[in-house]
Amino acid sequence: MKVRTTGTTAFGRRTFTLGAVSVTAALVLSACGGSDAGENAESSDLASSGATTLTMWVDAERSPALTDVTEKFKEDTGIEVKLVTKDFQQVSDDFITQVPTGKGPDLIVGPHDWLGKFVQNGVVAPIELGNKAGEFQESAIKAMTYEGNTYGVPYSIENIGLLRNTDLVPEAAATMDEVIANGKAAVAEGKAEFPFLVQMDPKQGDPYHLYPLQTSMGVPVFGTDETGSYDASKLELGNPGGVEFAEKLVAWGDSGERIFNSSITPDIAKEKFNAGASPYLLTGPWNVPDAVAAGINLAVDPLPTAGDSPAQPFVGVNGFFISAKSQNALAANEFVLNYLTTEAVQDSMFDAGGRPPALTASFDKAAEDPIVAAFGEIGAKGVPMPAIPEMEAVWADWGGTQLALIKGEADPATAWPAMVSNIESKISK
Repeated sequence: MKVRTTGTTAFGRRTFTLGAVSVTAALVLSACGGSDAGENAESSDLASSGATTLTMWVDAERSPALTDVTEKFKEDTGIEVKLVTKDFQQVSDDFITQVPTGKGPDLIVGPHDWLGKFVQNGVVAPIELGNKAGEFQESAIKAMTYEGNTYGVPYSIENIGLLRNTDLVPEAAATMDEVIANGKAAVAEGKAEFPFLVQMDPKQGDPYHLYPLQTSMGVPVFGTDETGSYDASKLELGNPGGVEFAEKLVAWGDSGERIFNSSITPDIAKEKFNAGASPYLLTGPWNVPDAVAAGINLAVDPLPTAGDSPAQPFVGVNGFFISAKSQNALAANEFVLNYLTTEAVQDSMFDAGGRPPALTASFDKAAEDPIVAAFGEIGAKGVPMPAIPEMEAVWADWGGTQLALIKGEADPATAWPAMVSNIESKISK
């Protein structure tokens, strides 16, 4: 198979290329997996279950990618899967509220870090993947596992990387200091406007995107227990490197070198990078298609380090969950386990969202694209986004403190320890 060259990739578009053969998700669906799954369905059991309709909550981006498989499921079983488009920002809270009343959906699509609250509120059912678990990337199954039980079928793995405009900076750099030097040189030569771009929320900063720099200074959010699971009693934001990282936020912020700019929103960061105004954008695969369409010659570099430890990004896994209160549990399990686990569906979800597939066979095909492969290599060194409920007590103080430091409105020596103390207090309650 051919490997497509960086800058001409069709990453994230409707059609992907493998060697000389172009296929669409709809054609793949009829050719592999979907029909076999239907032929193997327990038709009599499904018929006796009385189910005629399943409802799945899904966001607007993913809904079109599921149309073919829902039609195939109806053809095989007579059961309709109704796709209900929901606002991603509110859907998890709505799910938690409505499932206990019997008004919620049978299925929901979402990220693994919702699991803690879902399990805590008793709204999702465990899923028995059996041998199918081995067909997925190990990190994806681990992310979908909570307190020893697997609760979702994963379909994508995502993490950030460092996008580099190779026309502005030809070679990768290992450290953040080197990245900054390269970016400043591009600005000094009149080739760029910004040495470095990373998005900021005007109220909460963006600790998610800055996390690899923080971990490279030995400051993860939580420690882990003997099983490797996050332990909320081990808050490690107060590690010795915390204040040192806070000092860098000030030095690189608005009142310093302006490497981090509090006025750079996600849209501005994307727009400026795609216009060739910076050699670097710290972001995820979701921004790759537009950069390619803008004609940027891209490379995806390993995440630079700010300290002596590895730069570890958060890894997010998206998947399909079954409601614990579904009245159509047998049909829901059949659909999730024997249809949504196929290459056809996993390929289609990748095609729609541009996020590397969780199914190994689908990822291997997608990774013929060097950009997909690069994100995968970075993610292999990352850590799962904490799914424990206590993570909700972290975000507000963490993001707010980082933003104040970047704006030059806080003293690192006092602001960072105060943040840690506030978070510890919230967790203890």
